[in-house]
Amino acid sequence: MATEYYEQLGVKKGASADEIKKAYRKLALKYHPDRNQGNKEAEEKFKKISEAYAVLSDPDKRQQYDTFGSAGFQQRFSQEDIFRNADLGDILREFGINMGGGGRATFRTTGRMGGAGFFDDLFGMGGGRGFHDSHRTQPIKGSDLSLELPITLEEVLHGTEKTISLGHGDKVSVKVPAGIGSGKKLRLSGKGSPSPTGGPPGDLYLTITVLPHHLFTREGNNLVVEAETSYSGLALGTEVAVPTLDGRHLKVKVPAGSQPDAKLRLKGQGLPTGAKGPRGDLLARLAVSVPKTLTSEQEELLRKLATAGL
Repeated sequence: MATEYYEQLGVKKGASADEIKKAYRKLALKYHPDRNQGNKEAEEKFKKISEAYAVLSDPDKRQQYDTFGSAGFQQRFSQEDIFRNADLGDILREFGINMGGGGRATFRTTGRMGGAGFFDDLFGMGGGRGFHDSHRTQPIKGSDLSLELPITLEEVLHGTEKTISLGHGDKVSVKVPAGIGSGKKLRLSGKGSPSPTGGPPGDLYLTITVLPHHLFTREGNNLVVEAETSYSGLALGTEVAVPTLDGRHLKVKVPAGSQPDAKLRLKGQGLPTGAKGPRGDLLARLAVSVPKTLTSEQEELLRKLATAGL
């Protein structure tokens, strides 16, 4: 959340214009360099509260700041933009504080502060010490783009490379590492929107979505699959064929007396932990297969079992 400027002035994000102005008056009176000669900490504090007030006292700049946050705002506004038309001088003169140049603390079309004095020197706009000077000289970076990238569970197992269409015939390839999960993001530097001012392009962020599988469900790096067997197989013990994600079938012994929904663990047959990490396990969940129809012989045997309490 964009709270840094609000914190500098000691006001809440929803503060009114009058509350913001009152807070700045109080702090400016306390930290103005004319009243703190040689105090570098006071000077730095005055710089910060003045920048905060210049932004929050302007409805348009404040809206941009609230929308994009501190980092995004600094990419869109240079130091000159921030102080353009700020009424810092008018406020400070109410307390009889010397502005050094006597003028309203605003930027003219040249980008220099009026008065060519106190604020020029303090913020380095006249070629002296700079304050966030890099924001004044650097071109604006292009906007970042965000896209969803769906992949299959098999692609999670082996890793994959995808080609993505960005529109206007532009395409970009991205390597998706094995073991990745839904919600993870891949960043492609410089593949976002171009800069409107000749600066570097933005970045492309791809949010991974792993598609549902018709057989397997994922639990971390483990996989769960259903393995059907008969009631007699659970009671007496048996052997079942368990499918794996890479297309094989592994035979697994079911101990006598196993219960429905019990899980048999196949070590190392799950998903990898990263591109080179160990694989998780495959859990075969036992399910009882009940026949829909019975032969007369089967029905007779089941009735005998029922009579015997089974």
